[in-house]
Amino acid sequence: MRISFYGAAQTVTGSQFLVEVNGSRLLIDCGLYQGKRDESYRRNRYFRFDPRRLDAVILTHAHTDHSGNLPNLVQSGYSGSIFATPATCDLANIMMRDSGRIQEADVAYVNKKRARGGLPPVEPLYTEEDAAQAAKQLVPRGYQQDFEPVEGVTAHFFDSGHILGSASVRLTVRENGRTQVVWFSGDIGRRNLHILRDPVLPSDADYLVMEATYGDKAHADPQLAYEEFYQVVMDAIKKRGKIIVPAFAVGRTQELVYALNQFISAGRMPTIPVYVDSPLAVNVSEVFRSHPECYDEETRAFVAEHRHPALEFDGLTYIRSVEESKRLNDLSGPMIIISASGMAETGRILHHLKNNIEDERNTILIVSWQAPDTLGRRLAERARRVRIFGEEYIRRAQVSTIGGLSAHAGQNMLIEYAGATRKTLKCVYLVHSEAPAAGALSDRLREQGIRPVAFPADGETVDI
Repeated sequence: MRISFYGAAQTVTGSQFLVEVNGSRLLIDCGLYQGKRDESYRRNRYFRFDPRRLDAVILTHAHTDHSGNLPNLVQSGYSGSIFATPATCDLANIMMRDSGRIQEADVAYVNKKRARGGLPPVEPLYTEEDAAQAAKQLVPRGYQQDFEPVEGVTAHFFDSGHILGSASVRLTVRENGRTQVVWFSGDIGRRNLHILRDPVLPSDADYLVMEATYGDKAHADPQLAYEEFYQVVMDAIKKRGKIIVPAFAVGRTQELVYALNQFISAGRMPTIPVYVDSPLAVNVSEVFRSHPECYDEETRAFVAEHRHPALEFDGLTYIRSVEESKRLNDLSGPMIIISASGMAETGRILHHLKNNIEDERNTILIVSWQAPDTLGRRLAERARRVRIFGEEYIRRAQVSTIGGLSAHAGQNMLIEYAGATRKTLKCVYLVHSEAPAAGALSDRLREQGIRPVAFPADGETVDI
C-alpha cells in the first residue's frame, strides 16, 4: 500500500491523500489550497495524478479545504463515486455549487477592472454547472456502516465532531495476505462544542494520518471563548458600531448564531440586528434542520426548552439577495454581520470589509485560523493597510481575535487522540499543519511514548 500526500502536507489547506492498494487508486478528500494567488491557482488547477485513473473518492467533510476542488476533479475526468456521510453529501452539494457561483461572480468583477486596464480576462477554476455535475457523484454512507470503495478495502465513518456530518475514516486494507488498518482523522473536533457530538477516538489503527493544525496550542474550555465572544459583542454595542465577522458558512456561522441565541434567550444581551449575509448559510441552516441525528444532547434540550429552532431567533435575518446585502451599507450600528468566506478571500465579506474597515467605531472579529498570505491573516495580524479588490484601505476598525472558538482539536486533544490507539500504532503522520505546530506536537507525542511520528512533505510518498 502506498500513500501520497498531495495536499495539506506541511501546510493546512488543500487536503488530498492518494491511497494505492491492490492495483486501485483511492483519493481521500479533494480540497482547495489557499495561499498566494498565483500558487493557489496552479496547485488547484493541476493535479499531480490522473483523475481519470482514480477508482473512488472518500470525502471526510464538506469544508472547502477538503471538498472544494471536487468539481475540478470531475471536470478533469473523474467519473466514479464520491463517498461521504448523508449530512456531508447535502452540505457538499450546496457548498460546491456556491463555490462555483462565487468564482464566476468574482471573476466577472475582476475582469471588468482588467478590461479597463487593457488586460486579458481570467477564467474561474470551475463553474456552478461543473459543481452540479460533481454533486451527482456523491454517494451517502452512514456512520457505523461498512462499505467497500475499492477491492480489498473496507471503509467505515466515525463522527469526528468537527462540523455537521464530519467523519474520520477507518480503512481496513487486505493486501498480499495481510490486513492493516489506516485511520484518516479528517479534521478533529473538540469536546463541549455547541450543536455537535464529541469526536470518536481511534482504535486498533496501525497507521494514523492525523491533523495537527493546533499541535502547538492547548485550547481552553470552549465556554471561555464563548464568553470572550460575548464581551466583544457587548463592547461593540456600547460604541454603536458594526461587528464584521468573516466566518465559514458551514460550522462556524451556525456556532456563532447558536451562541447569540443563547445570550439573548438568557437575557444577557439586548436584541440587536444580526445578519447572516450568505445564501450558502441559509441553505446550510436548512441542512442542519434536516439532520438532527448529528446534534448533541445539549442542543436537543435547548430546542425543546425554548421551543424554537437552535438557529433562529428574533432579530436574526438570513440574507440571500445582493440587493439586501447592499442595503446593509446604509444601516447604522450596533449590528452584527456574519459573512463568508472565513479567510476573507472571496464572497460578500470583501464588500462588507471595504465599506466598514475605515470606521473606528467598527470591529472586525476574527474567529478562526487564517492561512498565510490571505486577507484574513493580514487582518488578524492587524495590518494597518490592506488591499481589497486591488484597492488599498486604511484599517481604522478595531480587530479582535478569538482563537478559542476553533472547531479543531487543540494539542491536548490531539495527544489523547493518538494515544487512544497507541498499543497498535506503527506510525503517526501529521498533516494539516505548519511546521511549528507539527514540531511541537511531535515532541509531545514522543514524550508520551507515541512514535515514530512523521511530518510528510508536499508530494511525499510512503509505502506501508
